[in-house]
Amino acid sequence: MPASLGPGPWAVIASAAVMTAIVGVRYLMTSGLFALITRRVRPGLYQGLSGQIGREIGWSLLSAAIYGIPAGIVAWGWQERGWTRIYNDPQAYPLWWMPLSLLAYLFLHDTWFYWTHRWMHRPVPFRIAHAVHHASRPPTAWAAMSFHPAEALTGAIVIPALVFFVPIHVGVLGLVLLIMTVMGITNHMGWEIFPRWLVHSRAGHWLITASHHNRHHEFYRCNYGLYFRFWDHLCGTDKGLSVP
Repeated sequence: MPASLGPGPWAVIASAAVMTAIVGVRYLMTSGLFALITRRVRPGLYQGLSGQIGREIGWSLLSAAIYGIPAGIVAWGWQERGWTRIYNDPQAYPLWWMPLSLLAYLFLHDTWFYWTHRWMHRPVPFRIAHAVHHASRPPTAWAAMSFHPAEALTGAIVIPALVFFVPIHVGVLGLVLLIMTVMGITNHMGWEIFPRWLVHSRAGHWLITASHHNRHHEFYRCNYGLYFRFWDHLCGTDKGLSVP
């Protein structure tokens, strides 16, 4: 067997395949759970949307591969080559770095998302790619990963790129991925799952929930953020809350 087809490349391919499966199953389980919650709490909200939901699932499973492949390559590089700055030993860095790294990853991811998302609303990239996501009108719990492959790629590279530069404990990285998953789904549910006292509090003024993101799906050129309203406030693109 040629050197290029030795155990290393096949291990990378296997890692990418496993990670793709994990991302896909995670999507089906978490979106399915929140869709079930919606069915119980807001019966009839998704009535008549079966065709849209089917398309959302199809695009999302394609996105799972686009997210899973770079994640699988990075996971292999971390385990086998020590490429990344992911660490296992909690004492490798001061303990205060754990919560700070969590905030750093969320802020950097949010910053990347805001500016790429805003760019996606220019006429050409919107027509080519972002229109797929905005076909979810209204958005549902299945829409969180419903992206054209070009848009999915812009989202898939962020966390894998950050782990090469910003140290992070493997457990904190898992928490980042959990927050990313939960926020992505709950922001698209079409109704507000978080309590009113939080959404309308001082903290809520800086956090993105369905009440904020639903307005983006209604009016398009506003409310571009993912986790935080910082860039929307700073750039004058925050148009407040809807009442999903």
